[in-house]
Amino acid sequence: MRSVWTQPDEYKKLDTGPSHVQVLAGMKTSCLHFSAFGLVLAAALLAAGCAQVPARSAQAASQQPLARIDLPAGSANGKASALLIAAEFALQDNDTAKATTDYAEAAQISSDPAIAKRAVQLALMTRNADAAQRLLGRWQALGASPHDLELARGQLAMLQGDRADAEHQFDLLLASGNAEDWKTFAAALLTARDSALAGRVLEDVAKPDRLPADEGVWVVLSQLGEHLGRHAFARQLADAAVKRFDGADSIRWAASLELENGDRAGAQALYAKGVAAHPRNPDLRLGYASLLGEAGKYDQALQVLARGPQTSATWSARVGIAARARNAGALRRLYAELQRAPARQRDDNAFLLGQLAELLHHDDQALTWYGRVDPDGQHGFEAQVRSAVLLDKAGKSAQAHALATQLQQDYADDPDSLRTAYELDAQMYSQDGQHAKAIAAYDRGLQALPGDPVLIYDRGIEEANAGNTDAALADFRKVLAQNPDNVDAMNALGFTLADADRDLPEAAKLLRKALAAKPDTAAIMDSWGWLQYRLGNLDEAEAYLRRAWGRQQDPDIGVHLGEVLWKLGQHQHAQEVFAKVRKLDPHNQALLKAERKLNP
Repeated sequence: MRSVWTQPDEYKKLDTGPSHVQVLAGMKTSCLHFSAFGLVLAAALLAAGCAQVPARSAQAASQQPLARIDLPAGSANGKASALLIAAEFALQDNDTAKATTDYAEAAQISSDPAIAKRAVQLALMTRNADAAQRLLGRWQALGASPHDLELARGQLAMLQGDRADAEHQFDLLLASGNAEDWKTFAAALLTARDSALAGRVLEDVAKPDRLPADEGVWVVLSQLGEHLGRHAFARQLADAAVKRFDGADSIRWAASLELENGDRAGAQALYAKGVAAHPRNPDLRLGYASLLGEAGKYDQALQVLARGPQTSATWSARVGIAARARNAGALRRLYAELQRAPARQRDDNAFLLGQLAELLHHDDQALTWYGRVDPDGQHGFEAQVRSAVLLDKAGKSAQAHALATQLQQDYADDPDSLRTAYELDAQMYSQDGQHAKAIAAYDRGLQALPGDPVLIYDRGIEEANAGNTDAALADFRKVLAQNPDNVDAMNALGFTLADADRDLPEAAKLLRKALAAKPDTAAIMDSWGWLQYRLGNLDEAEAYLRRAWGRQQDPDIGVHLGEVLWKLGQHQHAQEVFAKVRKLDPHNQALLKAERKLNP
């Protein structure tokens, strides 16, 4: 039965033998779609003054109007103070409606314009147009600046659906041409209730001929346009930004839009232009190299990344590309080069050095590097997982399991890491053929994470490996009871039934559904082929198993194909497949069982 070991999406499993080394598959940031850029956009806009619910931190509280007033109790202003205290507590409890009401009342009895401003912001945020309209008058009477009033009136007009007034107020706000005002304008549209109206206002107001000479503003507005569904506007503004500024940020954003539109050639051309203009910019080099790598131009990608300053991202991408290219020479050179890097770079990339050492089969060195990874850093958990695997591989099973147990204790409050720690413990036992101990490890994991479908599925796999067919079937049915559309569980249940030659009609129903959902998945093609073998349909079994073997050189698939070929009388071909399986996994139990059955 196949392993279900999982790793983060940014890693790719390489065919490097039993150690299952994972290396960086390439920089995703080079092919950003809007979702990733949206984080940058939101951060920039919020920093520019977007009205939001205040954070609950002490620092945020110190910036609120309440922190700047000290009024005597018992007076009118004392009542305002009490209202403000109540409003701030309401905000901490996410009761924005009460906070808005209390601030509005406080604004009417206080002479502090900051309180009136805050009241207006909360009314707009809670989309209370009537309250915002009344409070604007109070704020103006207390001396609000025309600039602040223009922004608030523009937001109110957006809330009321008045496009003409919104554009008029924003035109007044932006008359100075100040870049920060444009960011504030973008923030107002980003938080608008009606995104279609916001998109129209954006196109009407943000004409290229009136934008400031600030590349960041152009990029932010283009990103906002993409977010609001104004794709043509976003691309036009991005292209105009590239022509006007020829800057790294505008080139990267324009390239991401080309990728979003399916034009990889256009994106690659933009990155090539960007790297030529900004050869030391790591983000452009990463983006260009990623596209070159996806096109199979590995050597060219490595050359692009090797030029210019090296960062953790460029080192990781170089290793990922060399690994995908199966370029052992490049991996050796990278390992040597990174070991010669300044001490700070070596420390920052200790995890990557450990991965490189594993790829090059220097397990002792890999353990040393993993030991230098900050346990509280980004790769601290992964480094300890890899250390446990290497210790187990070196025959130091007690230390390996002790480390897995320690991880279970250290990450008890992190469900994903906790699950992985139990999987690690169990799969190390499984790797050593200790199925009962592996199942017990999964049982402990399910005590910590009751009902966890991943651990139930994993345990089912282990039960099947141990020959406990009924227990395996029960676990797979539990997973499907939680999620009837779980294709992996369908496949596992169907395969286990077929392998046990039990209830083949149910197996056929399950595997037909799984195959329809994922027709090109090697594991499911293998299961369907094995079912056909059980049903006596040897030709169809051979066809599916050949396809599965061609897609994924998995030892279990090879064993199934070899057995079917043998039954078809293709003994020499079967032996050739078995030989490949033996090379992949010299101790594969399914292979030994099949050979004993076929050659009694």
